[in-house]
Amino acid sequence: MKSSIPDSRFWAFVRKEFLHVFRDRKTLLMLFGVPVVCVTLFGFALTNEIRNAKIVVCDYANDDASRQIIGKLAASREFQLQNPLLDYNQIETAFKQGDIKMAVVFPANFNRDLLHLNEAQIQLITDASDPNTATALSGYATNIIMDYQQELIQLQGLPYTINTEMRMVYNPELKSVVNFVPGVISLILLLVCVLMTSVSIVKEKESGTMEVLLVSPFSPFGVIVSKAVPYLALSLINLTVILLLSIFVLGMPVNGSFLLLYAVSTLFIITALSLGLLISNITTSQQAAMLVSLMGMLVPSILFTGFMFPLENMPYVLQLFANIVPAKWYYIIVKSVMIKGLGFEAIWKETLVLLGMTILLLVVNIRKFKIRLE
Repeated sequence: MKSSIPDSRFWAFVRKEFLHVFRDRKTLLMLFGVPVVCVTLFGFALTNEIRNAKIVVCDYANDDASRQIIGKLAASREFQLQNPLLDYNQIETAFKQGDIKMAVVFPANFNRDLLHLNEAQIQLITDASDPNTATALSGYATNIIMDYQQELIQLQGLPYTINTEMRMVYNPELKSVVNFVPGVISLILLLVCVLMTSVSIVKEKESGTMEVLLVSPFSPFGVIVSKAVPYLALSLINLTVILLLSIFVLGMPVNGSFLLLYAVSTLFIITALSLGLLISNITTSQQAAMLVSLMGMLVPSILFTGFMFPLENMPYVLQLFANIVPAKWYYIIVKSVMIKGLGFEAIWKETLVLLGMTILLLVVNIRKFKIRLE
């Protein structure tokens, strides 16, 4: 009768497989590195809470009641108070510049109305281009105001009422599509462009046609450009299709200049194509190129763009890391142009960042391009 215990040959195969896994650094990275990184990033970044949202106060009353409420707002971890505004008209400028998420306006004679009329008004103005954040911030502020109202009732024994007037700018109907479309445009253009170009040079190497390119009179820069131009044209067509669907099917408004939107989108596409070509240059197989493209672009683009998870919630280190993700800057640009209807003077900083990334990636591509096959 045969023994049920595996013989030495079985353990030899098991040992061989273990040695194969531990000798392959890519396999070890996939087995242990990727899960650890994903769990860590998702643990820090994935949260529905809003913290440290930048808000501003316009206090026309400047009395005891308004100062106490402002103190409670400042003490809350959800809000980060900026320098107070002296004029109501400055609020719109602050929203356009992207400096704040909400403004709290106290009317004149706030405390007097509260004490003599037992009723007073506070206006909450939020940036509803991100409906979820706007709703959450309004709720947080209302709860703080209601807590103060309850303390006042217990202290004075009178039925005081503080009414909060909500005003949602840029998206008064709180349509989720207003936040969703710019984020999807950023994500799709980046992933598609990087994926399409990341396998281009590797495919030439695997098919054996790279020799033809190397003996041609083309310079490395010419080869790189020739690889990118077709994908640039296809990506612009892809952008047009996305915009048409967004406008006519989803009802997404485009309040800014189409010419400016296409110009900046072209720059972003070139940035993504340059990144894909760099991946193609440093990898040796199509599978490796696709893996690096998906893992290296998909997770950062979802986490660090800002359209799914607020960047303000994340640790400062992750907020710094988000600055190297091209989709973050393009997402800011698309929201500013499509939703807020702003011009180039409002997005020149983000455009300059994308331009710098593009130049850096092209220079690295040229230097990394191998003119001799190994």
